[in-house]
Amino acid sequence: MIDYSYTIFIPLIPFVVFLITGLFGMKWKPEISGWLGSVGLGISFILSLITGYFYFFTNVTDHFETIIPYNKVWLSFTDKLHIDMGILLDPISVLMLVVVTTISFMVHIYSLGYMKGEKGFQRFYAFLSLFTFSMLGVVLATNIFQIYIFWELVGVSSFLLIGFYYQKPSAVAAAKKAFIVTRFADLGFLIGILLLSFYTRTFDFSILTNPNTSVFSSMTGAGFLGMSAITWAMLLIFMGAAGKSAMFPLHIWLPDAMEGPTPVSALIHAATMVVAGVYLVARLFPIYYFQTPDVLLFIGYVGGFTSLFAALIAMTQFDIKRVLAYSTLSQIGYMMVGLGVSGYGGEAGLGYTASMFHLFTHAMFKGLLFLGAGAIIHAVHTNDMEKMGGLRKYMPYTHITFLIAALAISGVPSFAGFFSKDGILTAAYHTNKILFYTEYITAGITSFYIFRLYFKIFWNKNTQYEHKPHEAPMTMTIPLVLLAVVSTFGGFIPFSDFITPDHIPFAEHMHWGVAVPSIIIGLLGIVIAWILYRKDNKIPARIVSALGEVYTVTYRKFYIDEIYLFVTKKILFNGVARPIAWFDRNVIDGFMVGVGTVTLKASKAIKGFQSGDIQEYAFVYIAGTILFVLTLLYYLG
Repeated sequence: MIDYSYTIFIPLIPFVVFLITGLFGMKWKPEISGWLGSVGLGISFILSLITGYFYFFTNVTDHFETIIPYNKVWLSFTDKLHIDMGILLDPISVLMLVVVTTISFMVHIYSLGYMKGEKGFQRFYAFLSLFTFSMLGVVLATNIFQIYIFWELVGVSSFLLIGFYYQKPSAVAAAKKAFIVTRFADLGFLIGILLLSFYTRTFDFSILTNPNTSVFSSMTGAGFLGMSAITWAMLLIFMGAAGKSAMFPLHIWLPDAMEGPTPVSALIHAATMVVAGVYLVARLFPIYYFQTPDVLLFIGYVGGFTSLFAALIAMTQFDIKRVLAYSTLSQIGYMMVGLGVSGYGGEAGLGYTASMFHLFTHAMFKGLLFLGAGAIIHAVHTNDMEKMGGLRKYMPYTHITFLIAALAISGVPSFAGFFSKDGILTAAYHTNKILFYTEYITAGITSFYIFRLYFKIFWNKNTQYEHKPHEAPMTMTIPLVLLAVVSTFGGFIPFSDFITPDHIPFAEHMHWGVAVPSIIIGLLGIVIAWILYRKDNKIPARIVSALGEVYTVTYRKFYIDEIYLFVTKKILFNGVARPIAWFDRNVIDGFMVGVGTVTLKASKAIKGFQSGDIQEYAFVYIAGTILFVLTLLYYLG
């Protein structure tokens, strides 16, 4: 039996680095903080790889068991209901352990070059370490309240990273927007947790996710507005997942989060914060599948709509980081679709397996796309693709690695995204034709917008740059190459041998009836992008003109931000908050001021009775006594 007690150091090392860098980083050279953070995360990365190897390759029996190498009671309410702090190792937590440390390590190394010379370099690395510690706390949690604690810590650290350039009003606004939207969603998450624990009397995953558990029996009878308590609880928990993973309509914070440094965008949008919602649904999948299948289907539809909605917007954007941000929304939607159409045992669990597979492959190629975008921005000092073109001549390594990532996300055969996306499409084909065709359409749009981005950056016109662009330094190029290798060959991993909803491997087969049309649709998107954007021409402008308002609405992101502003400013602030404020000032405060005024006037009127003059006191006493006696004699006589 392997002793996994060393895994406690995987999250603790980034936490210790955060404390050291945060407290003492300003006392030494900035580079020391960068290397300290990178070495610390490198150790966690190596320990994660060792854990993955031990768990998946030396611990294989009939199924992958759940291992808890560390667990301590932190806060006890009753004998059964208590919040623990521990480490849980099972297929999806080990997968996430590897994914989070891999991307975070790449970002740490990359940032040594990208952030060099930036004011606040030490602070940046302190925040990176805090963020990584928080995410590792989420994925290793043994109970749902431990997830919530680290979930909120992820929100705080992402707020700090998005608002890193605090001198820029747009960065501050973006950080606040991300924080407020996700906190609103997390309120639902917390209520769902409290509702769930009130009836089940436990936070423990080992009990909650056991298909044979009876702890939910009391929740099926209790209900509100026609839905059972368990349905409400799981919907509210999904609300938290939707906020963190930026599912519609809680997606509005994610594109604005691009105001943070590009390595932050890679860390948040590739494999960590945005997939936390997918991980949460996967962690609670047995509850969704056995107790609330309607909620699981709802999750699939939310994911399907978000994937198509975000892909349409991505086609019209010109900021390269915003294109990738909407691409992330779309790909996270794919993962939610996979979970929503999944069964539980055998090949019926393909959707779950493919969703986790796509989480892994997406982390690699989306991390590569963002880091490649960072290298481009580092070279040309702009995010606007309209001011780019012909960069393949100046940045050959970035060009090749970016192309590999674009082929992977487009689902071109042999690249990683092809295998994981095909699994989700196949699961949807056998379960829900509406979601299947939605994702087919989205696949074609994905290929189009990512190669629109690729051609406008690296081909199109030969732009005359103010400063000659140059390839990124080695600290930035090496992570690009490593992620490109995984994006190329990662799809050949037999994921169904390792990750399934019931922890029992099954034989996965390529369904060519689904895959071939998907390949054709993807290639069609690439060809259209090649025709429109490989060389500078007037066809795109004519198409935009012909589409008219349709294009404008899509470019303006369907005016969702404007709708939110209207609801908050015009309705909530002006229609609700201002009348309440008027009532508070004029009625509540007026009443209290009136009470004070009356009291003050009364005190002035009677304060003469406390003059301190003994003769006056004696006179009042005698007069009062005589008046009392006369009154008494009057009533008695």
